[in-house]
Amino acid sequence: MKFSYKTRKETIEQLKDTQLDLLIIGGGITGAGVALQAAKAGAKVGLLEMQDFAEGTSSRSTKLVHGGIRYLKTFDVGVVSDTVKERAVVQGIAPHIPKPFPMLLPIYDSPDQTFDMFSVKIAMDLYDRLAGVEASQYANYTIDRDEVLQREPGLKSDKLLGAGVYLDYVNNDARLVIENIKEAAELGGLMASRVKVVGVSHNADGKVDGVTAQDVLTGEEFKVNAKVLINTTGPWSSKFLGLDDKNGNSGQTIRPTKGVHLVVDESVLSVPQPTYSDSGAGDGRMIFVVPREGKTYFGTTDTDFTGDYTHPTVEQADVDYLLKAINNRFPEANITLDDIEASWAGIRPLLDSNAGSDYNGGGANTGKVSDDSFNNLISAVDKFNKGEVQRGDVERAISALKTASGEKEVSASQVSRGSSLDVGEDGLITLSGGKITDYRKMAAGAMELITKTLSEEFGVEIREIDSKKLQVSGGHFDPTNVEKTIEFYAKLAVGKGIPQEEAEDLANRFGSNTGRVVSYAADLEAAPGLSLADTLSLHYSIAEEMTMTPVDYLLRRTNYVLFHEDKLAGKQDAFVDEMARVLGWTEEEKAAQAAKLAEVVAEARLDHLKK
Repeated sequence: MKFSYKTRKETIEQLKDTQLDLLIIGGGITGAGVALQAAKAGAKVGLLEMQDFAEGTSSRSTKLVHGGIRYLKTFDVGVVSDTVKERAVVQGIAPHIPKPFPMLLPIYDSPDQTFDMFSVKIAMDLYDRLAGVEASQYANYTIDRDEVLQREPGLKSDKLLGAGVYLDYVNNDARLVIENIKEAAELGGLMASRVKVVGVSHNADGKVDGVTAQDVLTGEEFKVNAKVLINTTGPWSSKFLGLDDKNGNSGQTIRPTKGVHLVVDESVLSVPQPTYSDSGAGDGRMIFVVPREGKTYFGTTDTDFTGDYTHPTVEQADVDYLLKAINNRFPEANITLDDIEASWAGIRPLLDSNAGSDYNGGGANTGKVSDDSFNNLISAVDKFNKGEVQRGDVERAISALKTASGEKEVSASQVSRGSSLDVGEDGLITLSGGKITDYRKMAAGAMELITKTLSEEFGVEIREIDSKKLQVSGGHFDPTNVEKTIEFYAKLAVGKGIPQEEAEDLANRFGSNTGRVVSYAADLEAAPGLSLADTLSLHYSIAEEMTMTPVDYLLRRTNYVLFHEDKLAGKQDAFVDEMARVLGWTEEEKAAQAAKLAEVVAEARLDHLKK
């Protein structure tokens, strides 16, 4: 059964009639990962998402799969160890999405620097050891000042000492979500977007046994029954628990923070590789600068957020901060508000209970450590390199580091990105926190608990699976041979009359599903105002990716709004026209969808600030 608007009604009917083993609330990356693993394990699984899949946090990240070398500045080795290993796992299960792209980390002679040339090498060596890449082509290295400026002549040269270079991965966050969701649906999972939970139900013993849901499109309310219920609603986790009066307040309190990214054309700011630098503002924050598809984007901010979770926006203060930071590090760029072509704002589901380093950590705490603690670490690393001690000894030395200056209040940019798995008094499971890089591992941890609960409390046995080898939709090929495989799929598209550049774009977007995409050419010609590649991609996405609106397609299934707004301007109406034809919209529905798309594009361009 295809995964589309046509099958959505049937899926909802099945959700009404099926006693599920597991019901997942939330269709971001965490819920998507749990859904895929549960479906593969043989569970009767359903998933409800109140918006489009990945519409919240999971399409609004920095769009990297990375290990978080920044965590080493506050010596959170546990987070680094977890996430740095997961980069390669995610690349293996979704080989068409994350791509290795070494990161440049420039070092300045400044008292507010996170690393100096000595400490960055120690951090990178530990980073590589934890990742297991120290002997590979991606092993870290340092370069001197002159080479840094040869690579990136626009970088600020004053007090520049050199740089470290280490492995990280660029990512397409929303595509990673939809590929997990599609694979789960292919395996029998009942995945429904635009269905909102409005109540949690319990049996006679006070145990959670399902939810009351509302179809956002029709207003219909209905019951979904399940043996086990898991809350994977990200920033909404605490709010969702408010629907459950028998939970006993179990679950971590979420402290949402807002992160903003801005996009300019590469002619305005050109960098040859992702660059990760201190902001230069003395605030302990760091910023990413990432080249992508002819554009360059940079971010991020990290500020406490109390607004509308469904609609975080970019404000003038966010732009002012990022422009000051980017122009400090690239002083000849002179980027202004008028240069910004697109932007996005997202909410991070940080755990309020965990202090320490954050995604953009630093704040008031400089991360400085005492001399004794630092010397102990250096000694442990030296002995480890000589084979005199084990890795655990190094980790204990890191854990024992004591900061020379702490703070009583944890700032917004110092809340840990750690995750939490909690069970309420009524059996409701909440999986919260974390970050996109370790979503697979978070899901695997939840599945251990779910498998045990189903067996011990309901007599339901499901299979054990190796989620490290569980490939997502579009990722069914050898992850060690990505380049050749993508070339093969691009040739399939070229064979259908699609130009090489567009063929490569299709192959990189859809991976092993590219053959299915181009098979639509048997019945289709290029729609008016669109290329053949656009037409095939759009039809496939409507029919097999639960794409229901132009915004779904142009913002989350593709990167048109964020990285190709200049090309979109001439095609915007054509995309709406073709969707209206396929989906049978009335003129009123078509006008409403066109207006919503125009609103989203204008907001991304920051038209409201450019007036």
